[in-house]
Amino acid sequence: MRIVLLGAPGSGKGTQAKKLTDKYHVPQISTGDLLRAAVKAGTLLGLQAKAAMDAGRLVSDEIVLGMIKERLSQADAQKGFILDGFPRNLAQAEALDNLLVKLKQPLQAAVLIEVDLDTLIQRMTGRRTCESCGQMYNIYTTPSKLDDRCDKCGGNLRHRADDNEETIGNRLRVYEGQTAPLIDYYRDQGILRTVQGSGDITDIHKAIVKIVSNLPDRTVQAAKTGAAVEADAEARPATVKKKAASAKQKVTAKKPAAGKKSAQKKKTAKKAVTKKKSTTKKKSARKKPVKKKTVKKKKPAVKKKVTRKKATKKRATKKSTLRPSRKK
Repeated sequence: MRIVLLGAPGSGKGTQAKKLTDKYHVPQISTGDLLRAAVKAGTLLGLQAKAAMDAGRLVSDEIVLGMIKERLSQADAQKGFILDGFPRNLAQAEALDNLLVKLKQPLQAAVLIEVDLDTLIQRMTGRRTCESCGQMYNIYTTPSKLDDRCDKCGGNLRHRADDNEETIGNRLRVYEGQTAPLIDYYRDQGILRTVQGSGDITDIHKAIVKIVSNLPDRTVQAAKTGAAVEADAEARPATVKKKAASAKQKVTAKKPAAGKKSAQKKKTAKKAVTKKKSTTKKKSARKKPVKKKTVKKKKPAVKKKVTRKKATKKRATKKSTLRPSRKK
């Protein structure tokens, strides 16, 4: 069994993860628990995580994935695992898928526990956790019989500081913005399974057990896809070279034809230019003699008019000279 539990804060992921661990004897892998254990043990990843937390930064995905990889290499995780609280966003989900495919342990299912908002708030404000064994209770729905003590080990029950209404509202908004898109991500892969998280814890557990009992085995499929990816990576350089060579051949084959076409275009352009020049010359040659003829016609007409005017003046002078002779 290799599953990841999805759901809003207070949906009961931690409670169901512990019940599944008891039934199937596979580890519950919580990133919070991994970080605390690594820091306490002083491992290399633990020291890196502590340095980030002391500086007020978030622990990087690389560190968290490194811790998950180390945890999955342990003997109790060979039969399967239950991821609780990771991944929290799409980038983490993709990185987790790549890691699990390399380890040949891909997820079989992403189980979504759906709970309405009012129930979520009631669960988180009333939540109590045993400091010794981690057993969870709720003062409204599943209170302990020993009041402030754990029924299993007698340890102190702790109320988390972030289980108040203001912090809960912020956490729900972060979930809607970052973690809720994982639902579509796993639905697209065909491994999303949904159960109703409202009601009795035992009934919810039975619904999840029914899903787990019908999980498909994706190990063989993952090995095939991994081998196919490696083969594709090895064959890619040769195919790229072939494509490049064929592309060069096509280009060289097309170049002469393009040169001929350009030469033909140049020749036709030159012919067109020479034709235009010859036509313009002919037109100019035709126009010049026409202009000369019109000028020649106009000039004699002007001369005639001038001579006529001179003749009329002479006649007028003669008439004037003749008139006084008659009076005498």
